[in-house]
Amino acid sequence: MNLKRVVVTGLGALTPLGNSVNDYWNGLIQGVSGAGLITRFDASKFKTQFACEVKDFDPLTILDRKEARKLDLFSQFGLASAIQAVEESGIVTAKNFNPDRVGVIWGSGIGGLRTFIDETSAYATGDGTPRFNPFFIPKMIVDIAAGHISMRYGLRGPNYATVSACASSTNAIIDSLMLIRLGKADVIVTGGSEAAVNEAGIGGFNAMHALSERNDSPKTASRPFDKDRDGFVLGEGSGAIILEELEHALARGATIYAELVGGGMSADAHHLTAPHPEGLGALNVMKNVLDDAGMKPEEIDYINVHGTSTPLGDISEVKAISGVFGDHAFNLNISSTKSMTGHLLGAAGVIEAIASVLAVKNDMVPPTINHFTDDDSFDKRYNFTFNKAQQRTVNAALSNTFGFGGHNASVIFRKFK
Repeated sequence: MNLKRVVVTGLGALTPLGNSVNDYWNGLIQGVSGAGLITRFDASKFKTQFACEVKDFDPLTILDRKEARKLDLFSQFGLASAIQAVEESGIVTAKNFNPDRVGVIWGSGIGGLRTFIDETSAYATGDGTPRFNPFFIPKMIVDIAAGHISMRYGLRGPNYATVSACASSTNAIIDSLMLIRLGKADVIVTGGSEAAVNEAGIGGFNAMHALSERNDSPKTASRPFDKDRDGFVLGEGSGAIILEELEHALARGATIYAELVGGGMSADAHHLTAPHPEGLGALNVMKNVLDDAGMKPEEIDYINVHGTSTPLGDISEVKAISGVFGDHAFNLNISSTKSMTGHLLGAAGVIEAIASVLAVKNDMVPPTINHFTDDDSFDKRYNFTFNKAQQRTVNAALSNTFGFGGHNASVIFRKFK
């Protein structure tokens, strides 16, 4: 079967580094940390009292007050980034726009956690009378963000959510790629959103000993590949990518950022939360994405790694990179943008995919900040792009995301030719 080619024609971002794609990218290149003490609730009694929060977001810039009350924060975030991407792409005003052929596939690992906390807490502290908000369920369910995006623009193509923990939005991107390749849609608005900086989110991850507890220095807490890394920093936000069939994009004169040439998936089949110690799932997913793209390891210039800043996770991922890329691993630029954004859980994949697209477009690799002490577990020949962005030709970038439960997903973006 002759598979169709798929290109990126629009981007949107709402992140701890800024509420637009330009602000996000500039923050990455400048090595800015989005971390700070938590403002969304009183975290003084929690082991971790900081996170990477979205700043200065006002849902009333995209929704009226009545409608805003019907959306959990994760859906508000998602709608905001999707609006940016759709409007930048010009897809809904194009002459060849057919709403029946435009879909929305959106990822979130948790969905409306804030809504769930508020509604169940009100019931638990009340007199036992069940007084639940009629929008409780529609605000909470993970698929609802995709629904809101489709209703905003009347998009009647494929519409659903992907849920695979921290790989959720990468799986959404891969599903979108597959459907467009097969001719099931012309355009798909894809990405993900997450809003888990709240009592349950911080408390739950603290109970797992997953988060950094460096409360005295939040901005330096996310330290991927550093000897003294002690866990990830929770982030929040959203990202959106417009994926479009190549001929459809060319017919309307769309601006093309890059081509999405491959998607790979695998499972660790090992542990609820810990990575495979030898990085077997990560190794397999990178082999799979290279195979899907029809590319050799030597054709990759940059890997945006999962790189969460956990003691075990960083080691297993580098083992996997070594197993796939051999000596070429030392020619790669490797970086973890989570050192700046924190870990956006289900939205991590898409904002890191956006960073990869922009690295290809701009021939610039964002850094891994907060490197202070070498870890002897890593060969010193690896280029982790520590502390400063690096200019280089980036013909192709690979982006990894790995989720609790052993879900692995990777994508490759390449310069459009």
